[in-house]
Amino acid sequence: MIQMTRRQMLTATAMGAALAPLAKFTPSALAQTAPLSLTIEKRTLEVKGRPANVFAIRQPDGTSGIRANAGDRLRLKLHNKAGESSLIHWHGQTPPVAQDGVPGIGQDPVPDGQSWDYDYLLRSGTHWMHSHHGLQEQLLMAAPLIVREDPKADVQEVVMLLHDFSFTPPEELLAALQGASGGGGHGGHQMPMTMQGQSMVDHAAHMRQMAETSKAGAGHGMPFGHANDIDYDAYLANDRTLGDPEIVQVEKGGRVRLRLINGATTTAFTLDTGILTASILTVDGNPVRPVTGRSFPLAMGQRIDLLLDIPKEGGAFPILALRETAIERTGIILATPGAKVSKLADTGKAASALIGLGLESRLIAAEPLVERKPDRKLAVELGQAMGQYIWTLNNQVHGMDTPLKVKLGERVEITFLNHSMMMHPMHLHGHHFQVVAIGQKRVQGAVRDTVIVPSGMGAVTVAFDAVNPGRWPLHCHNLFHMAAGMMTTVDYV
Repeated sequence: MIQMTRRQMLTATAMGAALAPLAKFTPSALAQTAPLSLTIEKRTLEVKGRPANVFAIRQPDGTSGIRANAGDRLRLKLHNKAGESSLIHWHGQTPPVAQDGVPGIGQDPVPDGQSWDYDYLLRSGTHWMHSHHGLQEQLLMAAPLIVREDPKADVQEVVMLLHDFSFTPPEELLAALQGASGGGGHGGHQMPMTMQGQSMVDHAAHMRQMAETSKAGAGHGMPFGHANDIDYDAYLANDRTLGDPEIVQVEKGGRVRLRLINGATTTAFTLDTGILTASILTVDGNPVRPVTGRSFPLAMGQRIDLLLDIPKEGGAFPILALRETAIERTGIILATPGAKVSKLADTGKAASALIGLGLESRLIAAEPLVERKPDRKLAVELGQAMGQYIWTLNNQVHGMDTPLKVKLGERVEITFLNHSMMMHPMHLHGHHFQVVAIGQKRVQGAVRDTVIVPSGMGAVTVAFDAVNPGRWPLHCHNLFHMAAGMMTTVDYV
């Protein structure tokens, strides 16, 4: 059972029902005799004063997702009451492939009204769960999966799960991107600014021009390209906009472990801790040597744990997530008792930067892979079909792709080379890898499961040990890029 510290208990008591399930820890049920029960279901969420039909993944008491302790075993019965078939992927966990939750790879979708049993040893850290079936992830079928590294640590834990939200059905969003609606505005949503008022041929020419202008800075770690396929209706932190943010009560002089999860479908963010200097504890659930700062990039699928010291004089401290290359933002507010909380606009004064590998190049794994020469080197080229919303790996789309082959026990290196003009967060299922090169420079980087590969010929090399046999998805964690072809598998032979 998870034991709350005295500080956490005081905070929970003071806030009561005002604290959402995402922002506090509840006792783990994983150590009990009966399996944990988790249900996929529909719910109504109010977004900017309008009702929206979305999904939830909840325990019987309403807790979103799972909280557990290091060393716990996940014994779970997943019930599907979503009104349609579904399947949950345990992002960051390394179960046997039959329990990974990807349709057609080890398991079929769970029909509505039926259930599925899971049983595997949990990997510690900040992780999450989401649908890997169709485009359900866009409808907020996602939740935290938190496995506490040190249950006895006297630190308040706060989870922030980010989403991008649209009132337009995800199938229509994808159809608009693919040109089915003529490429213009659709239901309040627009194509990227580079596409507005242009034909797809014009867009392709624009992208070629951007590629030319990027050459001058490509060798200096400077990100180029464009972001944001979709302008969303809202950007959410723990299901709320910044116009009505979650306010989490914290202690004066206390310490907060902030667990941040980018569960957005297509949106990368830059995290801004304001006046609070933060120290990075982990990325994707894996410890790194401390790096301090107040600004941290977070691509889709990635997680980061930050340690914050709350000033003894107290106050209100916004934790903001700034949409990449845009003025929109979301976030939560940490506030000490009695602190005045000012209203914040959901847009800032200036657009945030295009995210790149500046932070990644500074990260060093606290628990790196054992030094070893690679047994196999693989290359994966990331691309886009000219003038079309088709995204490729090695010039192939999923379903007509050639899987990457590995053998049990091998040390494998994969070099990702991005020929497109968008950043791609590349995610490998069933394994965690170490970043071992950025461009041509070898590094002893972070261990993680999702890595940013910048646009404009960005290159990143990762290494992993092939110790979990199966057929494992490797894909871009931009949902619409994956749906439009950007996925393959790593197959053990």
